[in-house]
Parts: sequence; structure tokens; C-alpha cells
Amino acid sequence: MTSTPKIEDALRAKIIATPDVILDDKDVMRALVAANEKIMGDNIVDLRGIAMDRLESRLDRLEDTHRSVIAAAYENVAGTNQIHRAILRILEADSLTDLLAHLQSDVAETLRVDAIRLVLESDQNDDPLSPMATENGKMHKAPGYMDAYVTQGRGGISRQVTLRRVDHGDADVFGQDAEQIRSEACLKLDLGADRLPGLLVLGSKDAEMFGPQQGTDLLVFFTGVMERVLRRWIT
Repeated sequence: MTSTPKIEDALRAKIIATPDVILDDKDVMRALVAANEKIMGDNIVDLRGIAMDRLESRLDRLEDTHRSVIAAAYENVAGTNQIHRAILRILEADSLTDLLAHLQSDVAETLRVDAIRLVLESDQNDDPLSPMATENGKMHKAPGYMDAYVTQGRGGISRQVTLRRVDHGDADVFGQDAEQIRSEACLKLDLGADRLPGLLVLGSKDAEMFGPQQGTDLLVFFTGVMERVLRRWIT
């Protein structure tokens, strides 16, 4: 004859006093359910157990989704803070030279990019492929250069913000840093009536920094601020 071993009185009393300890422990509950199914045998289907398994699976998926939403929210808040800090630094500039210095130092560091280049179209250069003097990250190009750069020569409409991965940066824009650039953000600048447009290019060594699947709302706002600041000094 066999007999089921009795639970110790102290442990039994503890379980009765704090049943939540058992109910909240997934491993213990699985063991109890498995033992119950073994006692019932193979010919009895435990519908409640099946329902519990499904609910547990749904709960796991819900928890995964919840964690993903929280992570995305934190990432969005962090991105917003970055843009705000960069904009505050830009607004502190009191001249174009000062602005360019901020872009190459504090703003680049805040946005965590490796290079920032300001490209201004100028009718003083008839050849869009001919480089002109670059001063502290600023350069001039012939009319039409901006749209050609953004669309990579394929034509069509150039969006205000374009995010993409690249095999390497454009040497004409990034100079000696071009070979290390793996992604870039192209921000189209409207500098006002009777003025040729400009382009702000942010380059990163991280291929995952900018990509077409990412949102552009924050960079659109950043672009709007840059346009208004530059209109003060661009003639």
C-alpha cells in the first residue's frame, strides 16, 4: 500500500495564511496544474486548465507589448529633450559664424552625430559639381544642388526631411569624414522669398542612427527653427 506524504504542519499553516505566495508563483502553479492533470488521467480534458494556459500566453504577450510601448515612450522623450537642448544652443548664437561654431561642437554632440554640414545654394557657381570654399562646415553650391543631393540624382520631389543609410558619405559634403559616414539626415531649408534654398546634412558613423522607417516630426521642428535663425544672416 502507498500513501501520499502529508505536508508539514508549519508549511501548511504558512500556505493557508498567505495563499497569494503560491498563486503568484508561476512555476509552483504549473507544478500544481500538472499534478492535477496526472491525477485526472488522460481521458479527462481540463477546460479550465486550457483556458488558463491561453490566458497566461496572452498575458505574456501583453507584458511584452507594454514593455515595448514604455521603451518607445522613453526613447521619444529622450529624443525630444535632445532636440530642445540643440535648439536652445542654436538660439544663443549672435552671428552666422557663431552659429556655425555651435553646429560643429555643442549641437553635434547633443544630437549625437559625427558631422554637420550646411550647404547653401549660390548663383555665383555655375557648376553644381564644383566644390567651393568650405568654412567651418558651410559651403556653397550651384542652384539645383540641394534637390539633386536629396533625391540622389533621381529627380522627383525632395521631402523636407530625408533619412537614409549610406555606404559612405558624399566626399564633396563631408570631406575627409565621408568614408566613415553610414547614415545621414538631409534637412531642406527654406530661407525665404527671393533666396535660394539651403540644406543641413547630419552624418553619423552609426548605420542605425537614421533610416526611412523613423519618424521625422522632431527633425521637421528642428528644421523650422534653423530656417528662422538663418534668415537673419543669409542675404
